[in-house]
Amino acid sequence: MGHRLWCQDLHVVITNLVKMLKSRDTRRNFCPPNHWLSEQEDIRADKVTQLYVPAARHVWRFRRMGRIGPLQSTLDVGLESPPLSVSEERQLAILTELPFVVPFEERVKIFQRLIYADKQEVQGDGPFLDGINVTIRRNYIYEDAYDKLSPENEPDLRKRIRVHLLNAHGLDEAGIDGGGIFREFLNELLKSGFNPNQGFFKTTNEGLLYPNPAAQMLVGDSFARHYYFLGRMLGKALYENMLVELPFAGFFLSKLLGTSADVDIHHLASLDPEVYRNLLFLKSYGGDVEELGLNFTVVNNDLGEAQVVELKCGGKDIPVTSANRIAYIHLVADYRLNRQIRQHCLAFRQGLANVLNLEWLRMFDQQEIQVLISGAQVPISLEDLKSFTNYSGGYSADHPVIRVFWRVVEGFSDEEKRKLLKFVTSCSRPPLLGFKELHPAFCIHNGGPDLERLPTASTCMNLLKLPEFQDEALLRGKLLYAIEGAAGFELS
Repeated sequence: MGHRLWCQDLHVVITNLVKMLKSRDTRRNFCPPNHWLSEQEDIRADKVTQLYVPAARHVWRFRRMGRIGPLQSTLDVGLESPPLSVSEERQLAILTELPFVVPFEERVKIFQRLIYADKQEVQGDGPFLDGINVTIRRNYIYEDAYDKLSPENEPDLRKRIRVHLLNAHGLDEAGIDGGGIFREFLNELLKSGFNPNQGFFKTTNEGLLYPNPAAQMLVGDSFARHYYFLGRMLGKALYENMLVELPFAGFFLSKLLGTSADVDIHHLASLDPEVYRNLLFLKSYGGDVEELGLNFTVVNNDLGEAQVVELKCGGKDIPVTSANRIAYIHLVADYRLNRQIRQHCLAFRQGLANVLNLEWLRMFDQQEIQVLISGAQVPISLEDLKSFTNYSGGYSADHPVIRVFWRVVEGFSDEEKRKLLKFVTSCSRPPLLGFKELHPAFCIHNGGPDLERLPTASTCMNLLKLPEFQDEALLRGKLLYAIEGAAGFELS
């Protein structure tokens, strides 16, 4: 018995050490690509699905057994499953404790299959109208969504959501929401909610988003409800396999993933590189630290008003010395990364967990979560896009206009291709697993014979309306003019 406990303790220590090394490598990139991938375990999405998603109900949950594992899949009440083999337990433990040894693409497939299984349980195959129906004023997207999709009104956002939009005059917008209008609505809602002008998020010097410490001063005591709401909305985007271009600060994503909401000094570089460098300078300073005139306080300049905050009780009267500077450094980092925004992050994480099981997200590190949210910065494969493009209105893959279109796009720079993709789909990055995962599929529709018209797009349907340009120079000029100016969103 004692030997077994010793082995378990050793297992915990070694696993935690490997995770710490991987975490540091994520920040510092000192290992070569694919260094952490294991060739000894073959963990594939299809195998995992067959093992842990019962065919009868397509339900899957993970439950932690002990301090580190193994993990056991469990079924709904009333369903029994055979015990896992040693190999299956090992695979599941690896997936949850050391997921980085499994290729990212396989983990994405597993993540999406988990969501699919959950959707089957929640949404089933019933009529679309069985879900949530909301009417939203386009000019008040955030305000209306915050009210109508609140947890009191709609406690379960995993259901299908059908959106009815009203224009600026209060009139119905054309179109029946088969899913596309909802996706366009959610994209606009997230852009509005995370816009720094809204006051809930700020940006670092690198333009990365993190919670605004002054949010409570801006909106009052209800500020935490807004973060809970935004967490739910981001969770819904992930749940619907929808990419949104929201660049988050690494430390904020780490706070969402950790079993604790706090992060340490190593994450400060992603919030404020200058403060991080100053603290590192202080740590190795060889002179008389007291001559620097520091004490255990920090100065907040929220909303232009300077406020001195003590890092510990009586901090303004405690000078920073060589003996206590390490404590000071950690308290400054803790204040900036944790104390200032603890309630914000806690509410956001609770909202996210209301829609998504956070254990599923913990298969990924902070950089990979950003890719899950916004897609990867990879070149757009036109061959892949062509393979999964639909045509309508008389167009086909062999139509003269379509042949000219693809010749023009092949001559685009990578930036121009991204602008075209954003113009049609509202996201400049391709789906994580290729364009076969884009729903609805990219579609080019006949925009009519009027050659004075510009190409237009219905982002809710991933639809490009292309007039019958057969001259290559004319098509190129009109298309570039449209995508550069993001002209002509219209709802069909």
